[in-house]
This record gives sequence, structure tokens and C-alpha cells, in this order.
Amino acid sequence: MYYVYVLRSERDGNLYVGYSSDLQKRLELHATGRVLSTEHRRPLELVYYEGCINQQDALHREKYMKTAYGKRYIWNRLKEYLGSQNEE
Repeated sequence: MYYVYVLRSERDGNLYVGYSSDLQKRLELHATGRVLSTEHRRPLELVYYEGCINQQDALHREKYMKTAYGKRYIWNRLKEYLGSQNEE
């Protein structure tokens, strides 16, 4: 199983999309600053993830979620949650 996930930076509010076959380990790497692209954006919060049967599907889904349409999908999917986070 492969997972496509979305993290939200509690520092700047921006989203990060990635994929992994071991979601728990990958989240630990992000949390401890061992992922170059997110090390300065910590702390991070997992706000969304999906499971895919194979790596190719997960990679395609990750690439889609990084497009304008994919970002719109994420914001629409998490509208209530992300909207309430911005109000705090």
C-alpha cells in the first residue's frame, strides 16, 4: 500500500503534498526535520491522506494534487477544517 498525504505547516499555513509506502515513518522524518523540503516549515500537521494499491497510482495522484486543480480539490475537500484553522 502507498499513501498520498497532505501536511499543513503550522508556521506558515501552507500545504505540502507527498507520498510514501510507510506513512508513519515518513511523518516521523518530517517531524524531526529530516526532510529537506519541510525542515524549515515545522511543526507540521497531517491533514489528509489516501491509500493507493500501487506506487504508480500514488505517484500520479501526488503529481495531480500538486497542480492547481489538485490544490483546489484539497481545499474543497478540507474546506471546513482548513477554514476553521485560519480563524484561530
